[in-house]
Amino acid sequence: MSSKPSDNQLANKSQAWSALFSEPMSDLVKRYTSSVFFDKRLWLADITGSLAHAEMLCHQGIINAADHAAIQEGMATIRGEIEAGDFEWKLDLEDVHLNIEARLTALVGIAGKRLHTGRSRNDQVATDVRLWLRGEIDLIGELLTGLQKSLLALADKNVDVILPGFTHLQVAQPVSFGHHMLAYVEMFSRDAERMQDVRKRVNRLPLGAAALAGTSYPLDRERVAASLGMVDDQGLPCVCQNSLDAVSDRDFAIEFTAAATLAMVHISRLSEELILWMSQSFGFIDIADRFCTGSSIMPQKKNPDVPELARGKTGRVVGHLMGLITLMKGQPLAYNKDNQEDKEPLFDTVDTLKDTLRIFAEMVGGITVKPEVMERAAKRGYATATDLADYMVKKGLAFRDAHEVVAHAVKTAIAKGVDLSELSLAELQAFNPKIEADVFECLSLRGSLNARNILGGTAPAQVRAQIARHTARLA
Repeated sequence: MSSKPSDNQLANKSQAWSALFSEPMSDLVKRYTSSVFFDKRLWLADITGSLAHAEMLCHQGIINAADHAAIQEGMATIRGEIEAGDFEWKLDLEDVHLNIEARLTALVGIAGKRLHTGRSRNDQVATDVRLWLRGEIDLIGELLTGLQKSLLALADKNVDVILPGFTHLQVAQPVSFGHHMLAYVEMFSRDAERMQDVRKRVNRLPLGAAALAGTSYPLDRERVAASLGMVDDQGLPCVCQNSLDAVSDRDFAIEFTAAATLAMVHISRLSEELILWMSQSFGFIDIADRFCTGSSIMPQKKNPDVPELARGKTGRVVGHLMGLITLMKGQPLAYNKDNQEDKEPLFDTVDTLKDTLRIFAEMVGGITVKPEVMERAAKRGYATATDLADYMVKKGLAFRDAHEVVAHAVKTAIAKGVDLSELSLAELQAFNPKIEADVFECLSLRGSLNARNILGGTAPAQVRAQIARHTARLA
């Protein structure tokens, strides 16, 4: 029987495994299994990882210096072609890795084929995704800083503005508008911390694990890790320690998406408040026109489309998290083709979070606050009722008794259609004789605000201290 390749085998020669197969892949299967048109964004990570691998192969004497130089030259050419938009991405070559490898071989010949020594696409793709995601995490960290700075600037301009604080969406107590904005600064600062923590586990090298069992070549995996900056806080190389886990682990992608989901949830909470506050029922703020749209039928409308869409996109990212968890839940070791499905949700999560953080940092800077409207709303809700209870506790009543007294006072004020501060001293003393003329200071919104002068409180002095702390932290 002849060992000469058949026409079908020659037609399928573009595939890395073609010698084993007697017929080419069908066009339908090519389209179904190909990832090149979405994973090509990994091209720079692929080149970077390949160059580090080639340098190590040369250092270990596995390839010679001439092959190493040819690989470097070829990769430089490929990088230039991609950056110029001249690189031809081919569906037949399935993914970013084979496209770059095929072009390298066309440019430098046998040296290009030697590059794949000691590695598999399994450990190659895991390395590429980690390298790419590491860079995206660094950019997201910068965007989170930018959003926090925008919120700080808005807080700093509105430290003395009184906002009705809500629980159960009912007016509860007066707070500084600046204090309210700082609550989101705290949320986004935790998001930044989470991203940096996730980065540590992203920044580990799978390369050298090969397909699943390691390789018989004398690779120096720690050298590759160090050259790629995959090191710990002490500068020591971070290398995945088990070859099976190295090629099949996607925990880092799930963990990143979970951190991104929390960041989007925080964005969504802020969005919900901005939408409510901008409505005619509240009227607390206005969002700059450039972040809003009108209605095709109602000429009076100004719709807060950006926060509304961000609220919707949060569900999209939550869905990606659920998808990735479901993707991994039934997989045996080691690598499976299922893992190709990790990229699109991961890529979209990164894109959605980056775009949202960028636009929110700008939008927050365009918010106009309406202090008079907020203050009127705070008065309508009897926001200083707790202050009256606290006042009577300081006069010797037990808090539960004071609570009952104030409830009767509020009931009377509601019946009269006035604020607690508008009841006369005689009317207040009818509820408890220990009430004196100094009660009106605690019943004022400003007095209530100033009284909460403890660490983390809403008193303007505390808010300014927190702004200074955050400003120094983000400098």
